Amino acid sequence: MMKDKQSFHMSPDEFRRHGYALIDWLADYSVNAERYPVLSQVAPGAIRSKLPDAAPKAGEPFADIMADFERDILPGITHWQSPNFFAYFPANNSGPSILGELLSAGLGVQGMLWLTSPACTELETHVLDWVIDMLGLPATFKSTTDGGGVIQDSASSATLCALLTARERATRFKAKQSGPDGRLIAYCSTETHSSMDKACAIAGIGLKNLRKIATDRNLAMDSAALADQIETDREAGLNPFFVCATIGTTSSLALDPVPAIAAICNEHRLWLHVDAAMAGMF
Repeated sequence: MMKDKQSFHMSPDEFRRHGYALIDWLADYSVNAERYPVLSQVAPGAIRSKLPDAAPKAGEPFADIMADFERDILPGITHWQSPNFFAYFPANNSGPSILGELLSAGLGVQGMLWLTSPACTELETHVLDWVIDMLGLPATFKSTTDGGGVIQDSASSATLCALLTARERATRFKAKQSGPDGRLIAYCSTETHSSMDKACAIAGIGLKNLRKIATDRNLAMDSAALADQIETDREAGLNPFFVCATIGTTSSLALDPVPAIAAICNEHRLWLHVDAAMAGMF
């Protein structure tokens, strides 16, 4: 911060000097991350007890902020970048990714429309077309056809977006105007991530209309049980419309039989969403 305590701005020279220092700190951290305990050792509330009761009214020197960070914040960090971290899912960064994020943050690009930054939109869709080729997916997935994709901020929001899209297809775009009619039925396994429950709640499908299909001994969705449940629901006058399969469930890393599930979805014209956030990269 500038030495004038009334200002929250930073001069270009100060930004350059403190930026170099921060990059040095991160470079050292990348080498020394395994020296920290992977799981934070603080007790609940310990970090918050060190914070002031009210927001500061003036800026502080950057050196003081870094000292606060190392003394009060760093002990409360669970070190996802440690080579000893084996929990949850891989979330490793790299030098190039950090620098890319720094450049993005510095530009402050808003990519909500093509017009708000054409390069943002065209770079994103083009890179995703590369990924389609890398995964061996059909060309119909590409943005140069009727397909194309966007990067979501999380696997949970990706599931919600897929569910909303499937809902509109199943209702011929009437649900967003008048709401679902209560007959739409979605399917997942008993091992599927809780984001599926949340998506059904947010999208107005309702948890009572989410069928959780039994799993086999490997904790993967039983495709025969799925087919039976779909038939049962159709006979009851309900409208099956969506299936969520998983490649690597968060609870057990189970892999659902996607080809068999896809065949069932194709037969019944159901939307198939594959949650590959946990193990899809492998």
